[in-house]
Amino acid sequence: MKRIASGEEAAVGELYDRFGALVFQSARQVLNSRAEADDAVQEVFVRLWKTADRFDPERAKLVTWVMLICRRHLIDRLRRRGARPDMGAGEGPALDQSPAAGVRESLEDAEVLRIRDRISELPDLQREVIERAYLQGFTLREVARQLDAPLGTIKSALSRGLARLRERLVDSDLPGAPRSDQGEA
Repeated sequence: MKRIASGEEAAVGELYDRFGALVFQSARQVLNSRAEADDAVQEVFVRLWKTADRFDPERAKLVTWVMLICRRHLIDRLRRRGARPDMGAGEGPALDQSPAAGVRESLEDAEVLRIRDRISELPDLQREVIERAYLQGFTLREVARQLDAPLGTIKSALSRGLARLRERLVDSDLPGAPRSDQGEA
C-alpha cells in the first residue's frame, strides 16, 4: 500500500493479482450480474488506490483493509440502487435478447448458486454474519445488535467466514477465479 500511495503502478497490479478474485467473488454474491460485479471490482480498486495512504498495517491486515473497502463500496452501491427506481423492469423488451445472453445469464446464475452453496456450508454464525452484512447490507454494528452478540465476535466471525469462503471459492471451478497455484505478490 505504501508503494501504491507513492504512485507505483506495478503495485496496483500486484494488489489486484492478490485480491482481485476475492473482491470479485464478494461483489458477485451481492450484485445481480457479472457486468455489475466487474464494474464494482474496478471501482473498489480505484478506491483502494485513492485511499492507499490511509492504510495502517499496525491496525489491520491488508486483506482486512481490502475487504473493508470492498464491503463499504458494495453497501454504498446497494443503497444507491435502492434509492433509484428500476427503470428497466417491465418497460418493454430487454436490450440484449440474443441466445448468447441467455447462456451467459445461465452461467452467472450457476455461479451465484455455487457461491450460495459455499456460504451455506459455513458455520451458523459465520454464515449469518456474511448473509446479513453482504447480502442484506447491514452494518456490522447492526448485525451485532440483531444477533445480540459483541461487535468483536461479529467481526471475527466475518473475518473467519470470508477466509473460509475464499479458500473454497478459489479452489473451486468457478469461471474467472484464479487457481490457487498463483503466487502471492
